[in-house]
Amino acid sequence: MSAIAIRATRLGKRYRLGQHHDAYLTLRDTIAAGLGSLGRRLRGQRPDDRSTIIWALRDVSFQVEAGEILGIIGPNGSGKSTLLKILSRVTPPTTGSATVRGRAGSLLEVGTGFHPELTGRENTYLNGAVLGMSRAEIRARFDAIVAFAELERFLDTPVKRYSTGMYMRLAFAVAAHLQPDILIVDEVLAVGDAAFQKKCLGTMEGVAQQGRTVLFVSHNMAAVQSLCTRVLWLQDGRLMEDGPPAAVVGNYLRTITSQGAQEQTWPDLDRAPGNHQVRLRRAAVQAATPDRVITMRTPIVMEFDFWNLLEGAQLEINIQLVTDQGIVAFASSPAPDPSSADVGMTAGLYRSRCHIPADLLLPGRYRVVVSIIKDQYHILYQDEALLSFEVHDAPELRGGWYGEMVGVVRPLLKWTTERIDAAR
Repeated sequence: MSAIAIRATRLGKRYRLGQHHDAYLTLRDTIAAGLGSLGRRLRGQRPDDRSTIIWALRDVSFQVEAGEILGIIGPNGSGKSTLLKILSRVTPPTTGSATVRGRAGSLLEVGTGFHPELTGRENTYLNGAVLGMSRAEIRARFDAIVAFAELERFLDTPVKRYSTGMYMRLAFAVAAHLQPDILIVDEVLAVGDAAFQKKCLGTMEGVAQQGRTVLFVSHNMAAVQSLCTRVLWLQDGRLMEDGPPAAVVGNYLRTITSQGAQEQTWPDLDRAPGNHQVRLRRAAVQAATPDRVITMRTPIVMEFDFWNLLEGAQLEINIQLVTDQGIVAFASSPAPDPSSADVGMTAGLYRSRCHIPADLLLPGRYRVVVSIIKDQYHILYQDEALLSFEVHDAPELRGGWYGEMVGVVRPLLKWTTERIDAAR
């Protein structure tokens, strides 16, 4: 029987919104808050609504064997990152307990554990020391870390001058090559390019083959299914399912696909999805013709209205069309505009349109993964089920065939048939 690397028992984490943590309050603040609360009670007033309590995790239990690659999936706000922070000892649980056997190396967000004023070289040694490694152990693996990160020229540059991609390459190289017993990786790989992501996934496979444990949080369902040996699905802080990757991912995708709508609008900037850099105002998918039903023969138009809150930023919308089976039919974003690359966009409200031609998609239900990207690289906002729509069959394209149509897309391609032998 394999050794247990991680055991979580009825984990819960509670946060209080609208108030500072007690550790940051002065004695005067505490006394004033207490007197204010007493005064409201004496006047018969309700407690301050700003102190709303939310549970990021509730009653989550599981265990992980040494050498397992455990995937953790779920929508934004489901408690995935909170769980990893508890296992990494960044924050304590409110209820329950978590036992982690061995040294854990965590990559929870860009630059975790890095000091911006120190160089890449100095931060490598600093992170190794935090993991409990000696200087000799770090020196023995230093060359491999540098080669993986591909940052030889910038190794003695303060990391505050690194781009997001450079930060990530070094952070992952340090976390993976200093040989922790447990490697904990959050969705930070989303900021890397395709080649970097492929290299990281291969490294995590190698870590597991050496008998070490990997916890992997990702919205990339294809990566989760190909890499992980088991998957946990979190929803609203609770454990929904724990099992084989194909089954759990399939159930999760069917759930989020049904949650999307063909149009959503958020007229209030403060309540719109996004952050201090960008917010959505409207997202819609509809037939580009007067037809109300989308079939295989219908051209489709998608519209995205968004507020750019960053003066001079170069923003673009990226979409992925994903089937019920989790297969990405295609991804698309606007072609780069060289004339505006150095100018950027003024702050304001923008609209992006994407036109999908007729005779492309097979019948079925699709969800739209929407990302807003800065400078063609940095993801500012992402929603994996913002929109969904149904493509209906077009019987006139089938001819006499009534079987299943295979594949993801079915473009109407030009064909010709002619007789090439001589007439007898």
